[in-house]
Amino acid sequence: MAVIANRRSVMTLFSRPTDIHSHRTRLVLAEKNINIEIANVVGPDLPEDLMDLNPYHSVPTLVDRDLTLYDSRVIIEYLDERFPHPPLMPVDPVTRAQFRLALFRIETDWYTLAEEADFADGKLSAKSKKMLRESILQSADLFSAKPYFLSDEFSLVDCSIAPILWRLPVYGIELGDEFEAVEDYMQRVFARRSFQQSLTELEQEMRM
Repeated sequence: MAVIANRRSVMTLFSRPTDIHSHRTRLVLAEKNINIEIANVVGPDLPEDLMDLNPYHSVPTLVDRDLTLYDSRVIIEYLDERFPHPPLMPVDPVTRAQFRLALFRIETDWYTLAEEADFADGKLSAKSKKMLRESILQSADLFSAKPYFLSDEFSLVDCSIAPILWRLPVYGIELGDEFEAVEDYMQRVFARRSFQQSLTELEQEMRM
């Protein structure tokens, strides 16, 4: 396993073009302007070296010389620590814990629902659409409190939220007038150069 990883002189990310976990990882990479090889995984068959490296046969998978990581949260926190500028997590331990709790809730409440779409041609069931829309609405005040989610600075939390919000048209979710703060947030985040760079061609088509 280590032999295969050591063959790679440049950091490599195995990524699916429309996967939300891959997208948030690509966004962190773009935000930090990290030189990396993106290996796009298309179709049901995984590359043989990925299957050898990752016992869960999942994406995203990051290979950094003899290190292989295969959980998107672990990957993005590793990237933030490995490439500390610009920092995407606060230094203060209390605020850092609050951000990690926000990441946990986003993954539990939003990503779990969004993953349903990965197995249904991008679509969500009526129940899941309702649950996701209501969960976003419950956080509307947090979107309006500061320029970014819980923060004056762009963070790993924003890197995790943005891929979900970008996919709302694909999920069949429309935001009403009560989501004005969310709409403002989306315009601000989607306009970032790093976000535009993080999009694959298939992801760009989600809002064309």
